[in-house]
Amino acid sequence: QVQLVESGGGLVHSGGSLNLSCAASGLTLDHYAVGWFRQAPGKEREGISCISRGDSETYYADSVKGRFTIGRDHERNGVFLQMTGLKPEDTAVYYCTPRYYPHFNPVQLLASLPPSGPWGQGTQVTVSS
Repeated sequence: QVQLVESGGGLVHSGGSLNLSCAASGLTLDHYAVGWFRQAPGKEREGISCISRGDSETYYADSVKGRFTIGRDHERNGVFLQMTGLKPEDTAVYYCTPRYYPHFNPVQLLASLPPSGPWGQGTQVTVSS
């Protein structure tokens, strides 16, 4: 059974930083491209960043480019998202999800919303102004 556990969220002031982690069990994340998504209250879930199998390519939505960094923690079968320069509009629940594509397709990956899965419970990020 595949399980994803996101962690590292919290409450920070505007301009602050957080490091999110996504840990997987039941599958080897290295074999998949992985995306980070977020969902703010009353809004649709949106894809914000993803990383290819082999880690050779990364992609960021314009809203987070230059502030967020995605990477893998191979030892822990995980993926992280380093977030700096946080803004109140970054407030959301953050999720990770793996996807398999023969060739990395970040646009397709970040458009793959539920019910496509799997998904974890997410981790809450709150940025105060």
